[in-house]
Amino acid sequence: MQIALVPLLTDNYGYLLHDPASGDTGIVDPSEAAPVLAAAAARGWRLTHIINTHHHHDHTGGNLTLKEATGAAIVGPAPDRERIPGIDIALDEGETFRLGGAAAEILFIPGHTKGHIAFHFRGEKALFCGDTLFSLGCGRMFEGTAPMMWASLDKLRNLPAETRIYCGHEYTAANARFAVSIDPENAALRKREAAVAAIRGRGEPTIPSLMGEERAANPFLRADDPGLAAAVGKPDAPPAEVFGEIRRRKDNFR
Repeated sequence: MQIALVPLLTDNYGYLLHDPASGDTGIVDPSEAAPVLAAAAARGWRLTHIINTHHHHDHTGGNLTLKEATGAAIVGPAPDRERIPGIDIALDEGETFRLGGAAAEILFIPGHTKGHIAFHFRGEKALFCGDTLFSLGCGRMFEGTAPMMWASLDKLRNLPAETRIYCGHEYTAANARFAVSIDPENAALRKREAAVAAIRGRGEPTIPSLMGEERAANPFLRADDPGLAAAVGKPDAPPAEVFGEIRRRKDNFR
């Protein structure tokens, strides 16, 4: 499966997925239609699927225009079927979505929204996780709770270390600044911080990152680390409570 990153809006990313054998092509989380159509046309790809991880408008705003232009089927989370514009295929935890010869397991990862899902293409070592997990960060809990979000992140962090993480936004530099503020002695984090600064200095995307890198450096995946728990004033607290405190600090970080 070929993957092409498509910049959208100010800091959103959509992803074109193309199966060369079948010609099937999907777009993950299209906030707007025009850049997606242009990127597909530039590659000679015909859009067959529109793939949504959750209902927020900056991930579904292009759905109906793209469907009208291409006839593509809209795929999204079954728990949010009433909030996904034009949905044709509603998917639940444990089901499989196929794009030609590529197969994705559906993971239910609520917290950012109550119906959020991820698409894990194990054979391609690729995870499309919307706004649940970011490079060095995680999404805000607009509809969920800290225990809910922690459980979702724990599910994701247990995927193979070589899994490439394709998230919904370019937030990595800001996430690195926050992460270093609470975990300054983390050598893996400091290494990522320097790499991210260099990448962004060249004007390039920091996505995808690798799950192994995230497990080592992303504080939101390390809420069960005793040192980090102590650093945020929650020694011996349950991981979900530590996670909640880290998220609270990030929400107020400037």
